[in-house]
Amino acid sequence: MTISVQTISKAQADKIRLIDEGQFSDLKAAELLPSKLTKAMSAFANADGGELYIGISDKERHWQGFANVEAANAHIQTFEEFFPLGTDCQIEFLKCEALQGLVMHVQLGKTQGISKASDGIPYIRRGAQSLPVNTPDKLKRLELNKGITSFENETAPVSKDVIITSEITIRFVETVVPNTEPEPWLKKQRLLRDENATVAGVLLFAGEPQAILPKRCGTKIYRYKTREAEGFRDALAFDPKTIEGCLYDQIKQAVLVTTEIVESIPRMGEETLETIKYPPEALHEIITNAMLHRDYSIADDIHIRIFDNRVEVQSPGRLPAHITPKNILDERFARNGQIVRILNKFPEPPNKDVGEGLNTAFSAMHSLGLREPIIQERDNSVLVIIRHEPLASPEQAILEYLDSHETIKNKTARAVTHVRADYQMKAVFGRMVEKGQIEQVPNTRTNSTAYRKKKKDEAEEPTA
Repeated sequence: MTISVQTISKAQADKIRLIDEGQFSDLKAAELLPSKLTKAMSAFANADGGELYIGISDKERHWQGFANVEAANAHIQTFEEFFPLGTDCQIEFLKCEALQGLVMHVQLGKTQGISKASDGIPYIRRGAQSLPVNTPDKLKRLELNKGITSFENETAPVSKDVIITSEITIRFVETVVPNTEPEPWLKKQRLLRDENATVAGVLLFAGEPQAILPKRCGTKIYRYKTREAEGFRDALAFDPKTIEGCLYDQIKQAVLVTTEIVESIPRMGEETLETIKYPPEALHEIITNAMLHRDYSIADDIHIRIFDNRVEVQSPGRLPAHITPKNILDERFARNGQIVRILNKFPEPPNKDVGEGLNTAFSAMHSLGLREPIIQERDNSVLVIIRHEPLASPEQAILEYLDSHETIKNKTARAVTHVRADYQMKAVFGRMVEKGQIEQVPNTRTNSTAYRKKKKDEAEEPTA
């Protein structure tokens, strides 16, 4: 674990001293025993991650850090033992010339497994508190949230015959190679347990899963004639539509109905009213992702809300394991692994490119010049917002980037503008240079060519 010492200003130190302790931050005194820190460490790791500042008294908010890095060795060792791989924990020390000692700044990530404190109890962060997970029910909920256990493997309150004899199963088994009978195949896939079907088996192969698992596996679609942040009854265009059936059918029907409603919304174009268009794969992938990865232990439906300026897809349950809104496009974790795997065996599976769903949706939005979706994690659900708003022009995106950076190069510019080709980006730079918006940084060329905002010549400055 590489540890650095960063020098900060008095103003920056004061900002840290007065930080609000809450869901993502906590202050601890340097005198606190390392073993006492593990409660906060466990709580952050089992929730959304967060930041610890060690060397600031809780009540008086005095900056009273460690004399030197070596004085914090016991604390460092505790963190290294707690996060042996080092990937979920970064440590640095903060130094302010006007204040005494070094404050340890620890950034903790959301871990894949359950992290326990030194007392053997896992904790979870709720606001500014580290709460113990000290009952079987609380531990079960944490295991479900982390993806350590999955509700899809639980037995459903229904006989195995409900899925063995269903038309969906019979049609599906006819496509299996080599030929087989429904019951042996379902047992092999672990969709039967003793005389019962599992939750995954019911969701995939029962004719009416919603009758067996009420309020856990339906989809409701709303159309609100408003741009307000929240939908309200008077803005409803019609009673919410309920989509039911097995997952395979439900995904197709939900995508179809959502697309039809969206394309019925008029929007003023350059000359006349026109319909709103989303790339079909974006709606398909986001709705499919919601149904595949929701937490089926939570008694709630998936909610698709269609507004005048956006579509919202809300699915029950928080993101599992180490997945966060920031890393969701790069990391992989399937809460419902059986459902994902077996649904992929259906003819023309809705999850054809397993693990690439949201990436495909983001790419499709970019291809039509639309802003990428927003992913929000709420207390007990995940919300994906698909907006009608166009992307900023490449020129605007570059100028916005240069508002906070000195220079920009071709590779970075392509990333922030979503322009794929090198030659296309050069053409954008060329137009901006001609307009006097940017200029080439002197002594940069070929692959190292950089641009910056055009500096005004002294001769151009107005005289008093």
